[in-house]
Amino acid sequence: MKSVSQRTAMFRRTASFCAVLAAIVSSPVQSQDTSPKPSPADLVDALKTMAGNPPHARANFAKGACVRSHYVPAATAGRVTRSKSFTQASDVLARFSVSSGNPHVADTNKGALRGLSLHLGTESNRSDLLLENAPVHFARDLTQMLASLKARTAGPDGKLDPQVFKDFGAANPEALNQAHFVGARQLPGSWAGTFYWGVHAFPATNNKGETRFIKFKVVPLAGEITLNEEEAKTHPNDFLRADLAQRLSSGPVRFEILAILDQPGDQVMDTTQRWTDEDKRETVRLGTLSIIDLAPDGSCDGDIFNPARLADGIGLPKDEIFAARAPAYAISLGKRLN
Repeated sequence: MKSVSQRTAMFRRTASFCAVLAAIVSSPVQSQDTSPKPSPADLVDALKTMAGNPPHARANFAKGACVRSHYVPAATAGRVTRSKSFTQASDVLARFSVSSGNPHVADTNKGALRGLSLHLGTESNRSDLLLENAPVHFARDLTQMLASLKARTAGPDGKLDPQVFKDFGAANPEALNQAHFVGARQLPGSWAGTFYWGVHAFPATNNKGETRFIKFKVVPLAGEITLNEEEAKTHPNDFLRADLAQRLSSGPVRFEILAILDQPGDQVMDTTQRWTDEDKRETVRLGTLSIIDLAPDGSCDGDIFNPARLADGIGLPKDEIFAARAPAYAISLGKRLN
């Protein structure tokens, strides 16, 4: 068991970068200036170092709760996608989480993202979705991501140099869009009352063979639940799991899964940017996700939620960040299980 001083040091390393998302990396490739891109090991190691290298923990979103769920499609799903993951009912293994590679990160940390990952569909028609409570990522490419992680990493003395990150932000203002979005909102008060987004644009093919780009959004049917600063002070560091268990004791927690539709001229490559008037866009309801009960944490720990695993009807996003996710998660899993 870690001592109080060890946990305190770990919190110091993680609190300042709490909006950092899952380790997103790829095999080395060459950019236009011939500089090599970061490798999976580079990025995963950077996340682990930032969190204090806790053993057997995910590189990010290490803290979480596994749940059993059920998905029921909406009659409108086929308008957007022919994917059987979305047009057929299925049992769903899901995981709620809090960003950071520190499995003891405080739930009251306002800057820490809330995550929701889904194994949607049957085994032969599986689609894995990874969502979070921000509609943008904190880097547009892998080089920028590594620079951001390094700028947020404490030195050997356990202290951050605020000037380093200030300089990074001045040179990369789009990399702060996620932090600005999260910082402008109150602390999420429950996993059950949080909006979640997929930050990528997915090509979706419908029952007529028509393809267009969509973004995923998951909306809590009970409405948004938040805490102001004074309310947050009365909550323990680990309140989210207990809150979810209490809510589930009264019945399922339900969400709607929506597709935000693209418009001509929308960019699909930069995950730091939202579409124009995205919150006012036409959406199509894909289905309803009902969280039934908590599952043993081990149910989610022996494998990864693989973003590249998508059933026919939902294609792979074209951006550099997405292409790097699956290999990064595999590396993180290997470190976690060894």
